Amino acid sequence: MIAFVLALSAAALPAAAQCVGQNLIAALPEAQRAEIAQRSAAMPYHRGLYWRARKGAAQITMIGTFHFDDPGHDAIVAALTPVIAEAETLLVEMGPEEEARMKARMEADPGLLVSLDGPTLPERLSQEDWQALSEALEARGVPAVMASRMRPWYAATILSLAPCMMRQMAEPDAEGGLDRQLMDVAQRENVALRALEPWDTVLTIFGGLTPQEEIDLIRYSLPSAAHADDYAVTMADAYADQDVWSVWEFVRLDAYRNSGLTRAEVDAMTAEAQDVLMDRRNRNWIAPLTDAAQDAAADGRAVVAAFGALHLPGENGVLRLLEREGWAIERLPL
Repeated sequence: MIAFVLALSAAALPAAAQCVGQNLIAALPEAQRAEIAQRSAAMPYHRGLYWRARKGAAQITMIGTFHFDDPGHDAIVAALTPVIAEAETLLVEMGPEEEARMKARMEADPGLLVSLDGPTLPERLSQEDWQALSEALEARGVPAVMASRMRPWYAATILSLAPCMMRQMAEPDAEGGLDRQLMDVAQRENVALRALEPWDTVLTIFGGLTPQEEIDLIRYSLPSAAHADDYAVTMADAYADQDVWSVWEFVRLDAYRNSGLTRAEVDAMTAEAQDVLMDRRNRNWIAPLTDAAQDAAADGRAVVAAFGALHLPGENGVLRLLEREGWAIERLPL
């Protein structure tokens, strides 16, 4: 679940040719597909990846991204290249400077990702859950002895990445996700890059979880591990269909059935994940987005913003938050 949020709230999908599996939503009984569709349709701006917001002379063009390479990105990059070339700024979740600072910090302080003291994951999880977690991480190239000391959020993040996605990320010639490809365009066109949030956001985002919530995060993510390649294909199809919220609702449904948590616990974890991973960050992004657009308007120009697709829809999504501040929202063809 975490990787799905990070992939769509900062990301790009793997190519279907690299991740082979079935679309898990399409395989559901009709009643469950209808429930997912109904829940998704209730979300404002749930369908669409490419948008424009206007307020007076200020203009923001937004693209919802996915953080792994995909052949479908070629057409998006081609369509956005002239738009970025004319923009004053490209705003992204994390630019090259922020990435470098985060990498340096993680290398200098391994305690950010692993617990150097205190109880290990085998001690905190049930024997059954630890067995499932360790086997899943082994399949992703992480030995059990290393996995035992991982911080729960980091273990859950790796757990939710399909092995095919891990292989893709390790390829030396991988082009990177849509965000990276659009940043490359901006750098070639000498367009300024600006980060929407501090460089350490990803490292601090889970700091408020209680010890029990940390363990529940792993339990919530375990059901997807056994069908990770299928999850990757399901996400790819939803992104191509420009209806990413449907996968968010599928993850909830899958957790109801397979996580061992009660429906109330699943709903609480889903709400917590949405608040921590999306809603809070969305609210923090509005000022950087609108300030950059107003500054550019003073020069007779606009800005482009590229960020994870799951940040677009919903009552607390970027589009609705801009709308509440008086911006006119328009979906663009893609």
